[in-house]
Amino acid sequence: MPQHSYYTAVGHYQCRSTAAGDRYPVVIRNDRVYEVDPQEMTLWSCLAWHLMESRQLERGYHRLERELLPAPRRDFETCLYRLLHRGLIAAGTGETALDALYDLFTGLYPIPVPQRLPLRLAAFFSLFLTQGAPLPDAVRVFRRDKPSQQERLVLDLSRQAVLSVPELIKCVEHQVSDVSTESKLLSALYGDRETTSDNLGFTMRQARSMEPVTIAVANLYLRKQLIFEQV
Repeated sequence: MPQHSYYTAVGHYQCRSTAAGDRYPVVIRNDRVYEVDPQEMTLWSCLAWHLMESRQLERGYHRLERELLPAPRRDFETCLYRLLHRGLIAAGTGETALDALYDLFTGLYPIPVPQRLPLRLAAFFSLFLTQGAPLPDAVRVFRRDKPSQQERLVLDLSRQAVLSVPELIKCVEHQVSDVSTESKLLSALYGDRETTSDNLGFTMRQARSMEPVTIAVANLYLRKQLIFEQV
């Protein structure tokens, strides 16, 4: 049976400046700063807030490569391997698309993105003034996201504690909504004799809540409500 595979970006982008005023990009993952060259930044950017299969990713990368990188130093596969090895890209595979998404998310920690007005203003001016987007499209950044009930639960839990996707599934499966303290978190996740940190990912693959929570995380990420971290 053909395998599905998905890739996504891990961490978040930041632009820094040298003492001479030259600007350069970095990716920050779990508070660690990773310097990336233009080719790596191009590939990482293809996956920021996207979930792509390998062929889709390669097509998107080569399209940007032609526009931004007149003389790339390495091929697509080598660049992808470098980012995977450094933990700046995550990958997942499975017999179905859902299985592949869950495999991708198993080692990732969804972190909610603050929806502050200054950030939306910056996005508006970037879209409308610098990128020339039509005004109705730029105005959309001011519309509040309307998450589903499942998505609201994922966001609420993720704001209380740093949780992996299997940990989110365990909380939802057992109708836990309060993980605001360490003792409540440990009780929710490991309050039985069977569950350990080693088997949680496998156990939650069989849970009834696996599909709705996995889909909720994917939808929130694609709508730029989350970023992914690895800890």
